[in-house]
Amino acid sequence: MDKKYKKERFESLSIKRSVAKKFRGYSRSISRFQSMTLLAMLEFFEANGISPGESIEPQVRTLESLVKKRINSVIAILKDIERTQTRPTAAMMQSLFEAAEPKKKSLMVEKKPEDIQESLKSTENNQNS
Repeated sequence: MDKKYKKERFESLSIKRSVAKKFRGYSRSISRFQSMTLLAMLEFFEANGISPGESIEPQVRTLESLVKKRINSVIAILKDIERTQTRPTAAMMQSLFEAAEPKKKSLMVEKKPEDIQESLKSTENNQNS
């Protein structure tokens, strides 16, 4: 138990047996002491401004809409970064690689002796003409 509550006296509450049994089971999972569990529950309700009788759904919807707005703004920022930084950089890199590609050389093919003689004859004929 907390030091500041150690010297306080205990008070009794009148609650139904089934509720007390359920609370004791829940209290064991939260804290060693039932007083500390009840105090933690009360502080949670007060800090978050909720009541057990109210529906929490409107607050959840508000939080959900805020989260969606934040996610949409992050998506917009990422798209802007892609459009203004990533794509131009990729285009520049692509153009550099295209300019740096070596020209393809024709493959050297073995010629047969008959083909060589024919090409020589055709060049002689072209020179004589």
